[in-house]
Amino acid sequence: MTAVPLTWLYAPGDRPHVVAKALTCGADVVVIDLEDAVAPDRKAYARQATAELLRDRQPVPVHVRVNALDGPWAEADLAAIAPAPGLSALRLPKVTSPAEVAGVARRAVPAGGGELALYALLETALGVERAFAVATAQSALRGIALGETDLRADLGVRDDAGLDWSRSRVVVAARAAGLPPPAQSVHPDTRDLAGLAASCAHGRSLGFLGRAAVHPRQLPVIERAYLPTQEETERAETIIKAATAQQGAQALPDGRFVDAAVVAEARRTLALARRT
Repeated sequence: MTAVPLTWLYAPGDRPHVVAKALTCGADVVVIDLEDAVAPDRKAYARQATAELLRDRQPVPVHVRVNALDGPWAEADLAAIAPAPGLSALRLPKVTSPAEVAGVARRAVPAGGGELALYALLETALGVERAFAVATAQSALRGIALGETDLRADLGVRDDAGLDWSRSRVVVAARAAGLPPPAQSVHPDTRDLAGLAASCAHGRSLGFLGRAAVHPRQLPVIERAYLPTQEETERAETIIKAATAQQGAQALPDGRFVDAAVVAEARRTLALARRT
C-alpha cells in the first residue's frame, strides 16, 4: 500500500463483480458506492453484498460511500457496514454541518472499538460555506472533498471555471484544519482522457492531490498528472542539497531563491516521487 493515495476508484455496491475487478485494477483506494450509483430498489442488495465482501480484509483500502445522512437508507448502511473488518473508512455524502459528522462518528463504531475514519463530501453551497467547520468537526475525520456534480447543479454554474472558488475554499479549509489536500472530484467522461489530464493539471495547480475515478482507464492518467516529473524531482533534489549544505535563505547559482517554505515544498515533491 502506498503512503500517499492518488487514485480513488468508485464501484457500484450492487455489482459485486465490478467491485471485485476494481480491487485488482491498481487503484490506491477502492470506494464502494451505495448512494448515487445504486437505484432505490437495489439499495438493500448493495448493502448486503458490500457487508458480505467486507467480512474479510481486502488487498487495498476500501471505503464505502453511504447514502445521504438525512435519507431513508443511511442508518441501515451504518449499522451493516461500520463493524465490517474489511472497511477502511466511510465517505459521507452531501454533508452540510459539523453535527452530521459528529453524529456518524458516535454511531459508526468498528467491531473492535475505537474510531472509524470518515471523509466528508461537500456537495452544496451550504456545505462549501461551512467547509472549515466540517473539517474540524471530529477527530475521526480524515479528509474533505467536493462532490462537483451536485455542487454544479446547486450553484447553477455555466462552465467548469465557475467551480474554482469552491475548489480553492475546500483546499484552504483542509489545510487550515491540518487535513491532507483534498482529492479532485470525478471526471465523468470516461473516454475523454485528454480532458481528464488537462483537468488534473488544473486541479494540481489549485492544490488538490489525487483524484477520484469511475473507470480503471482513468487511473494511469491521474497518477501521471499528480506524480512529479523528472525535472521537478531533479529541481527538488537540488534544493534539498543546497539547504543541507547551508542553513537559512540563499540563492542558487541559477538565480532561484531558497528559503524554508521552498525546502518544505521540495520535500513534499520528493515524497511523492518515492511513493511507489
